[in-house]
Amino acid sequence: MKQYNLERSGLALQGYDPVSYFTEKRAVKGRKEYSFLHKGVTYLFSSSRNLDTFRQDPSRYEPQYGGWCAYAMGKNGEKVEVDPETFKIADGRLYLFYNRFFNNTLNSWNKDEAGLKTRADLNWRKFVP
Repeated sequence: MKQYNLERSGLALQGYDPVSYFTEKRAVKGRKEYSFLHKGVTYLFSSSRNLDTFRQDPSRYEPQYGGWCAYAMGKNGEKVEVDPETFKIADGRLYLFYNRFFNNTLNSWNKDEAGLKTRADLNWRKFVP
């Protein structure tokens, strides 16, 4: 669990619904009554439908790199906090990005997505072999 970007309570995505990124193309806050524990990580969902969708195939909806900033993982192999509303769906996967203080790392990711993704995949293996 320590490798994942979680709240102290074990909550992923700062309470955002992982399925909504795919179905609604935006970040939607989940609700406590629609929660699901998967591999020690708690996910919240905005509806029972999204909860059921996640249950059928959790790995499809889990954020890449444990929910850490994809750009930072690719650039330096670092675990950096994210803004859960700054994201990209690419090749059916959810990538999250740091976006604070006039620094939106999604823009930097888009300039070299293929290279950064390759490096991020390699760097992430150091944390989760």
